[in-house]
Amino acid sequence: MKIMLIVIGSIALALGIMGIFVPLLPTTPFLLLAAALYFRSSPRLYEWLLSQKHLGPYIRNFREHKTIPLRAKIISVSMVWLTLLYCAYILHEQPWFSALMIALAIAITWHILSYKTLR
Repeated sequence: MKIMLIVIGSIALALGIMGIFVPLLPTTPFLLLAAALYFRSSPRLYEWLLSQKHLGPYIRNFREHKTIPLRAKIISVSMVWLTLLYCAYILHEQPWFSALMIALAIAITWHILSYKTLR
């Protein structure tokens, strides 16, 4: 069971890291899932994850304070809008798809901005 939790945690970690660069892929939920799975399966991996220079503070701040840094919010919202507006523009021949992309951008923006800002 521990091996399975480590494998799933590692997949979640990979998806979380990919989410830093891919706008529609959420980062925080996957990083939190990886931390929870590592906590249950391997204290060594859990400590390694929390000691990472960039990911550790991000996970700790979110778990302890439910906050997202201002810079992360700005980058996330900007990338979501750039990507989805581009998709809407490319597929402008199908208005329903363009409307869906705009609605998705609004929903993701609302979700990101609903968290407190870490200053």
